[in-house]
Amino acid sequence: MNKQSFLSILAASVIIASCGNKDDKSAQAGGAPQVKEYKTLTLQPESATLNTDYPASIQGQQNIEIRPRVEGYIEKIYVDEGAVVKAGQPLFKINAPEYEQQVRTASASIKSAQAAVSTAKLAVNKVKPLVEKEIISKYDLESAQYNYESALATLAQANAALVNAKVNLGYTTVTSPVDGVVGSIPFRLGSLVSSNNAEALTTVSSIGNVYAYFAMNEKVLLNFTQSTGTLAQKIKEFPQVSLLLSDGSTYGEKGRIETVNGLINTETGTVNIRARFPNPRGVIRSGSSTTVRIPNEVKEGLIIPQSATFELQDKIFAVTVGKDGKTKNTNITILDNKAGNYYVVTSGLKAGDQIVLEGVATLKDGTEIKPQNQNAETVYADLK
Repeated sequence: MNKQSFLSILAASVIIASCGNKDDKSAQAGGAPQVKEYKTLTLQPESATLNTDYPASIQGQQNIEIRPRVEGYIEKIYVDEGAVVKAGQPLFKINAPEYEQQVRTASASIKSAQAAVSTAKLAVNKVKPLVEKEIISKYDLESAQYNYESALATLAQANAALVNAKVNLGYTTVTSPVDGVVGSIPFRLGSLVSSNNAEALTTVSSIGNVYAYFAMNEKVLLNFTQSTGTLAQKIKEFPQVSLLLSDGSTYGEKGRIETVNGLINTETGTVNIRARFPNPRGVIRSGSSTTVRIPNEVKEGLIIPQSATFELQDKIFAVTVGKDGKTKNTNITILDNKAGNYYVVTSGLKAGDQIVLEGVATLKDGTEIKPQNQNAETVYADLK
């Protein structure tokens, strides 16, 4: 083969190869689009705990207003605001000297009455033998006995007056009726106080146990009470509830729902509920703002991640994948309360359905995808 023939053959090969590359690119550009991979999950019944949170206000088991029983000036204040006190511990001293004078007067009256009793008794003892000897008449003896009984009555009255005076004197020292925490003290030393004051000396809150008050929606309450059994039985069987403190932490003690108000608030459509929590260390104070968390155990329910859904015109949709690998937007209904980042499906899906886990808002009906089925334990890792 001469040199000219070789060059002709080489040029023809280059032209053919070039045309072939153009044909391949044209086929790739005009062919069917590539099928994308999506993570999917085959639904099976799962169990979870659904938590419903309700804003709550805390009150002590007893919030007792401390008021004076006598009138006088505050002489001493033994405690400060926020102090923890025991039952019988002094809180205030009221300067009321007239009650000390009443005690002294009553004590003097008792001594006088005792002397009168002694004198009357002597008179009876003196008259009695003379009557027996008929030296004097029985009238004199009866008169002496009446005087003696009158002296005894006067002594009893004096003793009662002393007791009353001591009680009034005792009221000048104001003590705590219960174990608890002292509230604000609006009065200061030298303030004139009496039982007619509009404002109490202070408040003592008994916080060994505290009450959390919250409101529940009428619909939720209806679901709670519709099943068999009385409301009292349902309250007794209700699971223990938790308390979330203002810093977001969970209080260490569990509580119990004790009462459900019999009246529904017509303005809000809610009913007031009271839960009791033990407070042995006094961590919770009356007036605190907290959250009551009520658990609801769901067994063998269909649970899907919120990220596997999208909303359209107030409806919630999930995307299912058929055996042909094509998608379908499915309208679902869910429970009002959620299990963390998951929904509990009540209708629209069934066990065995395969759903798309991500990017669902961009998928249209009939889109062909390549499912990448995920392990259920991985999907529900933070649910367990």
